[in-house]
Amino acid sequence: MLNPDGGIDKVTDVLVDQNIIIQISPKIDINDESIEIINSKGLIFAPALVDLYSNSSEPGNEQRETLQTLAASAQAGGFSRVAILPNTQPVIDNLNMVSWLKTKTSVYNTEFYIWGSLTNNLAGETMAELASLAEAGVVGFTDNCPHHNLQLVRKLLEYTQPFNLPIALVPNNLQLNGNGVVRESNTSIGLGLQGTPTIAESVAIASILEIASVAKTTIHLMRISTARGVELIQQAKERGLSVTASVNWHHLLLNTEQIANYNPNLRFEPPLGREIDRLALLAGVKSGIIDAIAIDHQAYTYEEKTVAFAQAPTGAIGLELALPLLWQNLVMTGKLSALELWQSLSVNPLKCLQKSPIKLEVGKRAEFILFSPQKTWKVSSSRLKSLSYNTYWLDQQLQGKILNSIDL
Repeated sequence: MLNPDGGIDKVTDVLVDQNIIIQISPKIDINDESIEIINSKGLIFAPALVDLYSNSSEPGNEQRETLQTLAASAQAGGFSRVAILPNTQPVIDNLNMVSWLKTKTSVYNTEFYIWGSLTNNLAGETMAELASLAEAGVVGFTDNCPHHNLQLVRKLLEYTQPFNLPIALVPNNLQLNGNGVVRESNTSIGLGLQGTPTIAESVAIASILEIASVAKTTIHLMRISTARGVELIQQAKERGLSVTASVNWHHLLLNTEQIANYNPNLRFEPPLGREIDRLALLAGVKSGIIDAIAIDHQAYTYEEKTVAFAQAPTGAIGLELALPLLWQNLVMTGKLSALELWQSLSVNPLKCLQKSPIKLEVGKRAEFILFSPQKTWKVSSSRLKSLSYNTYWLDQQLQGKILNSIDL
């Protein structure tokens, strides 16, 4: 049993009745033949996972993913809760969109949180109906893209401060970023691809943090991808700023070297970093400077992704793949402990969303998963619950699989 909220990692029996934890004990004697006994030797009983942000292709691009397949993909990957980004079509910038999504998603076992847009049509120059969105129950606000107008950013942070909801910002200076498609390095030169300099992220982080220090608003920095970014966030936290940060899970496993075969499924924004960046991000997760690992699930059709690397849309699916790959590459190699991984995939995403953690305690709802670290399976379009299969790991054998998800 893993329980990161209580720092518990032990072998135990658990009795569950009608989705309520009845007993936790080293040995539970069962005399009732009607009770199903699951032999979970070698399995991990742990809180369900929480995704801080992912993309919903419904409404607007149902050929990529529907809410139904997104929910199924989340359940298959061990995620009981997923926060949807506002860049649907139409954008989640008004009360009607929030109401529609809440009604539409209420039938699924996955619990969906909804991010509201900060501006009309994302990164525009006009504020969205922020007060109405807050009253409608959005989990926070984000445009899910960089802002070029820092004066607008200040106004947004000042206006949203009374709502006491997280504001998620994408730190990327668009002028410095240019048209880069990979992280600027010797590798980018060798690949013949235009590079994005590290300072595009660090300058944006520094600017956002300065504005946040004046506005006194809680902010979340999305998709941190550089070693310098980790340093700046550490300094901000040491100064006492109310800031949290997350990293895309791909950036903990891959670097620019993997782009050598120009696989369009490795086209991300921000791009994969250098090995020094990957190691700094991993250290940031381990130390808590980087609070959470985000899945940032983004489905695309085969046709959309089967193009030249520089022309490919950014993003990849990940809800079904993240846990086994992170476990296999980070926990089994000793880079992270099991509790540290679960902290960043379950407890801390909820803290970033200002929600209470999932608790595995007697009397609480049994929102848990059973994970087999040893079970192997092949990633294929027929095995994935997602409607799309744009992933670097397509047709590869993975070790680690969710065996059971308890319905909410």
